[in-house]
Amino acid sequence: MLKVAVLGASGYTGGELLRLLGLHPKVKLVAATSEQSAGESVDTAFPNLTGRLSLTLEPLNLDRLIDRADLFFLALPHTTAMPVASRLIAKKKRVIDLSADFRLKDPKTYKTWYKTPHLDTALLSRACYGLPELHRREIQSARLVANPGCYPTGALLGLLPLFAKSRVDHDSIIIDAKSGVSGAGRSPAQATHFPEANEAVSAYNIGRHRHLPEIEQELSGLAGKKISVTFSPHLVPVNRGILSTVYVRPKKPIETAEAVELFQDYYKEEPFVHVLPPGEFPNTRNVQGSNDCHIGLVADRHGDRKAATLVIVTAIDNLVKGAAGQAIQNMNLMMGYDESLGLTAPGLFP
Repeated sequence: MLKVAVLGASGYTGGELLRLLGLHPKVKLVAATSEQSAGESVDTAFPNLTGRLSLTLEPLNLDRLIDRADLFFLALPHTTAMPVASRLIAKKKRVIDLSADFRLKDPKTYKTWYKTPHLDTALLSRACYGLPELHRREIQSARLVANPGCYPTGALLGLLPLFAKSRVDHDSIIIDAKSGVSGAGRSPAQATHFPEANEAVSAYNIGRHRHLPEIEQELSGLAGKKISVTFSPHLVPVNRGILSTVYVRPKKPIETAEAVELFQDYYKEEPFVHVLPPGEFPNTRNVQGSNDCHIGLVADRHGDRKAATLVIVTAIDNLVKGAAGQAIQNMNLMMGYDESLGLTAPGLFP
């Protein structure tokens, strides 16, 4: 059994890690930490886990934790994961970081977007970006995996086939994404307070969301040149889910059926990406609680445009494929397990 610890376990992502790891047949969950809830049992922090886990949340004390586990999930706030990851890697532990501290390869970009210098640029250069559908081979041999953000996961999965086949005008990409309020974390804030968020849809951080450079970094790597996109995130009054609608101009005309076939062929071996038939589109309800991504496409020829706009819609659960589930998918790859182990439960319905 692989001994695993979750550092920063009392947030929504940490709770989802505990739920999924508790079901994994090859994992022994040996520790979970929380500064605010230290001393509480896990099922006090997460009543849905009553009778499932017997752990008590404890303070983050690496001197006491470092020899107890083989692999560590870091569900810590941005900027705080760096020194923890550095110590763990120095002790030859495997680390999956769910913060943004190792996602951006350029330390200057990290400083620009997170307003602080990166503290371990040598380790940053060794980190692997953990989108399995793009970096599976590198993840398998990595010691440190930077788990992608939730918005980038949904957006990139909607664009990878087009970039792989050089079928997209790189200057045309617009990403409109809508996220449930759990994406903002568990700490109370005015924007996610029930009277503020209920019966309301609002755009925020357009052109300056911290997930934007992450999306552009991965697309630029695929294109071999700098890619810039328009990214508009929105908050919607649901608990879970991200629906991303991506608009692109194809390099040459493409019909809906051809686009669907292209995507189906690209993702045919992927266990968690499902391309819907022509005329069908994703609904976040159908992926809730699962590690799945559903994709629907249409070539929109409305009006007098010479070429159709290709519209790609993706749906994921922001806490599963957008966070904890993808982290466990990465763990499976790192450890040589079947990639879908512990992640095969379908979405909830209704």
